[in-house]
Amino acid sequence: MMKTKLQGRRLDFRKILLGLLAGLTLAAVTWGVGLFRFAAAIPIEVRDKTTQTGAIVVLTGGSGRLSEGLELLAAKMAGKLFISGVYLGVDVNKLLELSQRAPEGFECCVEIGHSADDTTGNAAETAAWARRRGINSIRIVTSNYHMPRSLLEFRQALPEAAFIPHPVFSRFVKRDRWWAWPGTASLIVGEYNKFLLVWLRLRAGKLLNLGGSS
Repeated sequence: MMKTKLQGRRLDFRKILLGLLAGLTLAAVTWGVGLFRFAAAIPIEVRDKTTQTGAIVVLTGGSGRLSEGLELLAAKMAGKLFISGVYLGVDVNKLLELSQRAPEGFECCVEIGHSADDTTGNAAETAAWARRRGINSIRIVTSNYHMPRSLLEFRQALPEAAFIPHPVFSRFVKRDRWWAWPGTASLIVGEYNKFLLVWLRLRAGKLLNLGGSS
């Protein structure tokens, strides 16, 4: 009798272990498929180069973003440029000097925000600024690999606005065969995991709101 009970427990343990292994394998495969789909969705070009918007928004943190935003402003793609996530103590004139742009002709049209220290903060800071200015269309300037997560955050923070993605491309990020380049692979995997966390957070928030309204 005791032997039969022990055998039953062993079988139950094996079933649980096999179930856990199957679940982990499924999760790993799902994560891997999602990773490659995410990498394939990273922009390789600026699709809309001509539509004017109410404002251009630059997210600090990557090379080439600010200069691209200033070029768009100079080309009159919008009447305002908002730079989110600027270090405290840096004003517009200093920022333009650092970007090697003369402040004359730009100072009136450039505004900066100091409160954001991550992408969620960028979205919240920009949403507050856009609502104060009555702006409902924005061209977002950020690195191409950062664009999917940025759009998730911005559409959540400012759902009434229209967004045009304007990715910036770095020669150090290899889009083709990205998995063969350790630096690029690490960057994309890290960005994908952050994207997943944001997606799960927003999804959970929607489910909780639905549950609370019933």
